[in-house]
Amino acid sequence: MIRNRWLFNLSLTCIYCLPASSLQADNWGHWRGPTGNGVATNATPPTEWSDTKNVKWRVEIPGKGSGSPVVWNDQVFVVTAVPMHAAAGVAQPTPATQPPAASGDRRGRQAGNAGGGAPGKFQFKILCFARESGKLKWDQTAIEAIPHEGTHSTNGFASASPCTDGEHLIVSFGSRGLYCYSMEGTLKWKRNDFGQMICRNGFGEGSSPTIAGDLVIFPWDHEGPSALYALNKTTGETVWKTDRDEPTNWSTPLVVEHEGQPQVIMNGQNYARAYDLKTGTELWRCSGQTQRPCTSAVADAGMVYVGSGHQGAFLGAFRLGGSGDIQGTENVAWTKSRSTPDIASPLLTAGRLYFLKEKTGILTCVDPTTGESHFSDARLPRLGMIYASPIAAGGFVFVTDRDGHTVVLKDANKLEIVSTNSVGETVDATLAPVGSELFIRGEKHLFCIAE
Repeated sequence: MIRNRWLFNLSLTCIYCLPASSLQADNWGHWRGPTGNGVATNATPPTEWSDTKNVKWRVEIPGKGSGSPVVWNDQVFVVTAVPMHAAAGVAQPTPATQPPAASGDRRGRQAGNAGGGAPGKFQFKILCFARESGKLKWDQTAIEAIPHEGTHSTNGFASASPCTDGEHLIVSFGSRGLYCYSMEGTLKWKRNDFGQMICRNGFGEGSSPTIAGDLVIFPWDHEGPSALYALNKTTGETVWKTDRDEPTNWSTPLVVEHEGQPQVIMNGQNYARAYDLKTGTELWRCSGQTQRPCTSAVADAGMVYVGSGHQGAFLGAFRLGGSGDIQGTENVAWTKSRSTPDIASPLLTAGRLYFLKEKTGILTCVDPTTGESHFSDARLPRLGMIYASPIAAGGFVFVTDRDGHTVVLKDANKLEIVSTNSVGETVDATLAPVGSELFIRGEKHLFCIAE
């Protein structure tokens, strides 16, 4: 991940506010990495693999979840929702010479999908695996519950990614509660008093929490009363709550700093906004977003980038430091109104901002300072519908679609495709590159890719 120059002056200047010593190649504590931009600065994972080639290990994951894996030192964490009628055990890692079973038809496979019948009872679980071997280290069930509403046929009930600072592991199951575990799997605190989300069209929940210094930033945008929470990381107590006039939103907060003031950046259908991290006070806002945004912001060098791409197209580059409604002011550096991303968040590397058109494998790369294109509307081979956000590591960009194909290209101003790979099953979760390894959460398995 690109180490933002302005993020390393103070401990709170790091996005997600991890200590500088923690920002190392072997840690990926949040679904978008240590600075939130989708980049692992020192990681060098393989650029070629299959369901057997360069697979160090894979382990079967019970239930379903599209929350991305997070990695800290020798631990890999994933979340899942396991139907109570199914076996809840976790298989041991399988040899790389044995390919996983085919994933089958994706359509309507989730019980209780939007327009379907009522969901049954689930175990909402967090699993911890040994990074070296894939062996299960611990398995905790946060809660057993019947979801109050269904979800989209391509979504599950464990779509929010966990996050960790190496001491606290924060796990969100949305309406089923927010949980804090030790790295050894001991429950430190839980909060299940937020109520029940009512998501647009019954599409289900998915926003992830963010660790910011001593706080956990927890988004709560839905068709009912929406809010943004800051909780004490140690106790779970509410430090501040800011009401939001926003409908359903699946984005995740990004924490940045400008001139000594940490800000929480949030996407929204009505406005992109910034809040004071210490108080929750709104600092600035800008309209222009499209309906039901999913993408999360990225930021570098005093600029933040926020976009959406459902029933319209918008991507805005905002200079931090604005106040009030900044639309039409010099704090809006540039905007785009075509080929912007719907579900996959943008990727920001050194001098390049990558984003996909809607949910497709059509890629654009622009100069983040000016918005001028390096290349635009490039169709990547073999990629279909995309939910996972692109990542970058070792000088390469990795773009993954729902069929489990990953196109690897050079992180460069000119499009140059290096390889096309597949793990042979559905992948909705964003990949996690750490050290010389790449962790891929598939529909049925967790893969460790390594040469």
